Amino acid sequence: MREASKSMMRRLHDSRFASRYFVGNGIDIGAGADPIHVYREFFPGMQAVRAWDLPDGDAQLLSGVSDGSLDFVHSSHCLEHMRDPVAALQNWFRVLKPGGHMVCVVPDEDLYEQGQFPSAYNADHKWTFTLWKAASWSPKCVNVFALLPQLGATAQVLKVELLDASFRYALPRFDQTCTPVGECAIEIVLRKHTAAELAACGRLPDAGRALTPAGFSLLTGLQVPVAPGPVTQPASR
Repeated sequence: MREASKSMMRRLHDSRFASRYFVGNGIDIGAGADPIHVYREFFPGMQAVRAWDLPDGDAQLLSGVSDGSLDFVHSSHCLEHMRDPVAALQNWFRVLKPGGHMVCVVPDEDLYEQGQFPSAYNADHKWTFTLWKAASWSPKCVNVFALLPQLGATAQVLKVELLDASFRYALPRFDQTCTPVGECAIEIVLRKHTAAELAACGRLPDAGRALTPAGFSLLTGLQVPVAPGPVTQPASR
């Protein structure tokens, strides 16, 4: 039910979507009739966005999309339709440039399927997703916290969030994504490490640059503390 559109108001309240995640050229996997590029005016750094759907080929493979060619990847409610979610996510991550971002949304099994699989609300769902559970009622459950490490060392996990702020737990069982506000999902935000970051075992400040005292004062409103000098003992008499 236009799940990408539902997410926009929430994303506009997080400046990182405009300043970091949706910047440059990207791909919108499984865009259908709800592509994110129609909201480009809210994301000034967003440039060309390719909407990938069934006529473009197998979304699990992204054949013809070069490795490391895109600044961002977006997918809303597509991964659950893939034959192999691990292979699909690896291919989606493959096309990201170092320093690029992936935003992926999947339905949460408790909020969407609500204890029934095959899904009562979408017969094409091949998998269910949860943040993490020791045991699931679903025979095709994917634990997100177990899935993400399979992308390897280049994947930096920035955010994993259960989107239940608009879910009404007290209501009887029904598909709450049919409402104007129900997201019933998990949102994952990843970044691809650069080679320098991998070598440093983290995304660290440039060791070759130093902040000047004037720069420190400008950014903090404080003066650089003056290091105490050596203590001088009084001369003995």
